[in-house]
Amino acid sequence: MNKPEKLYMVVPCYNEEEVLNETAGRLKEKYISLIERNMISPESRVVFVNDGSKDETWNIICSLHESDPDFFSGVNLAHNAGHQNAVLAGLMTVKDICDMAITMDADLQDDIDTIDAMVEKYYEGNQVVYGVRNARDTDTFFKRFTAEGFYKFMKVMGADVVFNHADFRLMSKRVLAELAGFREVNLFLRGMVPLIGFKSCSVYYERHERFAGESKYPLKKMMAFAINGITSFSTKPLKLITTLGGIMSFLSILAFIWAFVVKVIGHSEIGWSSMMCSIWLIGGLQLLCLGIIGEYVGKIYAEVKQRPRYIIDEFINK
Repeated sequence: MNKPEKLYMVVPCYNEEEVLNETAGRLKEKYISLIERNMISPESRVVFVNDGSKDETWNIICSLHESDPDFFSGVNLAHNAGHQNAVLAGLMTVKDICDMAITMDADLQDDIDTIDAMVEKYYEGNQVVYGVRNARDTDTFFKRFTAEGFYKFMKVMGADVVFNHADFRLMSKRVLAELAGFREVNLFLRGMVPLIGFKSCSVYYERHERFAGESKYPLKKMMAFAINGITSFSTKPLKLITTLGGIMSFLSILAFIWAFVVKVIGHSEIGWSSMMCSIWLIGGLQLLCLGIIGEYVGKIYAEVKQRPRYIIDEFINK
């Protein structure tokens, strides 16, 4: 291996005061180990991104930087921009000063020991290394069913996503430069990064329980995230509407023929139940189609305004 390269960890944080010191301590131990084994440069750093936290998260980040400026830096966003925007803000902040960057959440569910394998894969020539869960044994049945169903459904919809991969990944400086060219407001990094291309691979790890605090992704947010991913990377729902419209038109013709035949043979009394069921079915389908179209129109509305995806209030660095 040639001269070790600079690794920057980007860790988005939202109300993580309960776990942040523990995360910082474990990451520092890992960095010291990697530096001693000549795997990464001593100039490597950990960058915490405060995503508009309402607790003491930013004060803790500032304290970590003051106590150990050689290891810890911080990016403070002016407001809560959302997880994906916080990840991107950190990556775009460090893209010109690092050789490779790894993103991971602050809750210690991602296995820090997997960083070694990621760095090794990078030196083998991989520009992107995905951290992939090897099992979901710690999840509830509902969480496992919905999560795996989401990845499978994304594949069916035509989005190129890595199964059981979230946002624990390594990207090279070259990949970060290409990622900077993606200007969309509706971010779904799990779909954007595979679009960039370049040589990639996966490393597998066992996801841990959250060290402390509560999940920042309740069911409501997970559903919104899934809808955003589907509508950002696939037009198949719109095509399905066209198909559905064709099927309904065909069924309507059959219904017209049936009504005409019934009229001719003298049985013109039509049941109230069948009529009401038809009205509710067609009405429901129309509303569903309008909702899907509305999602895409809303995305267009957000994109054409070209508002900034995040605003950085402060960047504390050595």
